[in-house]
Amino acid sequence: MQRKILVSFILAAAIVLVAAVIFGYYYSQPPAANNVQESSVKTFTLTANNFSFAPSEIRAQKGDRVKIILDNVDGFHDWVIDEFNAKTSKVQGPAKAEVEFTADKTGTFEFYCSVGQHRQMGMKGNLIVE
Repeated sequence: MQRKILVSFILAAAIVLVAAVIFGYYYSQPPAANNVQESSVKTFTLTANNFSFAPSEIRAQKGDRVKIILDNVDGFHDWVIDEFNAKTSKVQGPAKAEVEFTADKTGTFEFYCSVGQHRQMGMKGNLIVE
């Protein structure tokens, strides 16, 4: 009887040991090469003045993660691009605001300041996604 208990105990310990080795090996391996990896973020710093953005044209590739840093040096402004449902908060300069989005379609898309008549006064530019 005691021999059966001893054999059962040794068998259980061996199973736990094998499971621990397999678990440790699995979690120590890097992700498989066919896993989708996060792409890097393409960052643009746009300076906002009364009533323009610099640069007024930015370019990205379809699928890029885009980060806009609005560096508002003068006035009350934001940055909006409707097609990607992206906008920064409105900030009183000098201040900065940020937004991130995925450029998931190709084309030329207008970005603008949505404060008052700023867009109509020329505070706009283009994001070109290729």
